[in-house]
Amino acid sequence: QVRLVESGGGAVQAGGSLRLSCAAFGLSKTYGMGWFRQAPGMEREFVAALSWSSTRTLYGDGVKGRFTISRDPDKNTMDLQMNMLRPEDTAHYYCVARSSSIVVPTMHEWNYWGQGTQVTVSS
Repeated sequence: QVRLVESGGGAVQAGGSLRLSCAAFGLSKTYGMGWFRQAPGMEREFVAALSWSSTRTLYGDGVKGRFTISRDPDKNTMDLQMNMLRPEDTAHYYCVARSSSIVVPTMHEWNYWGQGTQVTVSS
């Protein structure tokens, strides 16, 4: 059974940084992994994803140049380094995985979801 557990959320001022982590259990190393986020009253939004070998990465337009996704396949963990945070980055962030090495920004293509972790950025 696949289980994704996020950590590292919190509150930070605009311009600050946070690092989110996701621990994957029961997940093959060949799975793609990524992050989505959802702000109150908004639809879930693609943030970033990478293939199992980390050779392919995708970023949402709103985070390019500020966020960096990485993973350690040996430990089955994935991180999201978030720099230059803005109030509009405030959201619940979800770790996701899919049973394919191909990564896509489409929400329904992701098989597994964690419970999420809250990120709050104040101005």
